[in-house]
Amino acid sequence: MDVLVNIDVDDLEQAVRFYSTAFELEVGRRFGTFAVELLGTRTPFYLLLKNAGTPATAAGNPRTYQRHWTPVHLDFVVEDIDRAVDKALGAGATLEKPATVHPYGKLALLADPFGHGFCFIEFRGRGYDEVVD
Repeated sequence: MDVLVNIDVDDLEQAVRFYSTAFELEVGRRFGTFAVELLGTRTPFYLLLKNAGTPATAAGNPRTYQRHWTPVHLDFVVEDIDRAVDKALGAGATLEKPATVHPYGKLALLADPFGHGFCFIEFRGRGYDEVVD
C-alpha cells in the first residue's frame, strides 16, 4: 500500500516555493492550475489549491489558513535538526517550539505559512526503539 500526502493551500506558487526550499523537494508534475506534485521523499506530496472559505468537509466547514490544529501532521526525519529548522524558517515557517531533547532524539515544532503544523525529528541511538516498553 502507498500513502500520498495532500496539503491544501490557498497560494499554490507560494507553497511550491516554501516546500521546495524548506524540504528540498522538487516539482514533479503540474496538474493544471489546481495541483502540483513535489518529489524528493519516499512519499510524494501534492499541493492542492483550495481557496480560503471554501467547504473543507461534507458538513461545509470552511477552510482557514491561520494556524490551526489537526489530528494529522507531518514529521520530517532529518540528520541535522538545527540546519533543518534554519532552512524552514528562511523559507517562511514559524518556530513554535525550539528543538527539545528526548530519549529517542531531538524534536522541533513548526508551522508552514498555511497554518499546517509539522515537526522535525533528529533520531539518536535506536530512535523510537529507545522508548519501547
